[in-house]
Amino acid sequence: MKSFGKDNNLINFIVKNRTKMNPVLLMERNVWYDFLTSLLNEIDVFVPVNKGQYIDYVKYTGDGRNIVYNRSLPVTPLKYFVLPFKENVVISKKIHNKKLIIGVPACDLAALSLLDRIYLDDRFTDNNYRENRENMIIVGTDCYQPAANCHCTTYGLKPYPESNADMILSDLDSNIVLKAVSDKGLALVGRIKAGFKSTLVTQGTLDQIDRQRESVINTLREKNRDLPSYGETGPMIAGSEDEIWERYSSSCVSCGACATICPTCTCFLLIDRPGFEKVRQTDACQYPGFGKIAAGEDPLRHKDVRFRNRYMCKFLWKPENFGHNACTGCGRCIDCCPGNINKNEIFMEMIKAVVN
Repeated sequence: MKSFGKDNNLINFIVKNRTKMNPVLLMERNVWYDFLTSLLNEIDVFVPVNKGQYIDYVKYTGDGRNIVYNRSLPVTPLKYFVLPFKENVVISKKIHNKKLIIGVPACDLAALSLLDRIYLDDRFTDNNYRENRENMIIVGTDCYQPAANCHCTTYGLKPYPESNADMILSDLDSNIVLKAVSDKGLALVGRIKAGFKSTLVTQGTLDQIDRQRESVINTLREKNRDLPSYGETGPMIAGSEDEIWERYSSSCVSCGACATICPTCTCFLLIDRPGFEKVRQTDACQYPGFGKIAAGEDPLRHKDVRFRNRYMCKFLWKPENFGHNACTGCGRCIDCCPGNINKNEIFMEMIKAVVN
């Protein structure tokens, strides 16, 4: 099997051999696991596994029995691979090691576009984010089994990768289908073809994937047919009365789970340490004291104001400032809320009031 050292890396290999490689392969699961195992000395491989009541990423160690394919939704959003919960931003850490992340859903991939606009702006590029981003190889996956609160299609997304993935993975009849969509993905496909048994996909297999995708889209559209679109939601929030926010926020415990688990929320604290060290740590707008400024003033001191502020940010301010949606319809904020607050119920109540 071909070796890929510093002078013969994956990207150079595929660029030189692009015309010899078909980017869509089918392979048996056990062969796929052998391939992943072959990478472990070069790159950290993260896979989604079933942990009982939820799915989350773990480092792959050679055992593929608990890997989950084509199901949403990993508890950990993709953002924590590029913006760790806590990171020393002035000292080089192992966090920048190369990573292969498998099973990323379309909602998290879409969120990455917003994060890139924020942290890779030419005027204010965040070098830690850039390095983490460059060191990732992302394998996106179709969602064949949407979670209870998924509503990506309402906000203009599809339940399968359309951007930011390097490869797209589908699991069909215990076989793995891999489609390369970037140079990094082509490099991996080339490496598979160079040393592991695989075949070219048939048109019938591609048609099967398309039919499955269409079925999931129809399911999501039907389930969320009463939920207003992203474009409709912003103006409703802006014109809403205080009463609805006071009522829905009454069960909020200000834990910040909704913001910290959101794939697009990235507020942080920058903590100074001795020796000119700086630690970036995730913050959340729902925490009491988040908005406190000099002399103790706090425009967000009231819970209902903090509560509404988050939705103003996601549906009005971020789209205005960065030209991109700030909610991808993953539903994690609904899943994690100990106060049982469902943002979709808020918006459906609003749209009913407008219609009536």
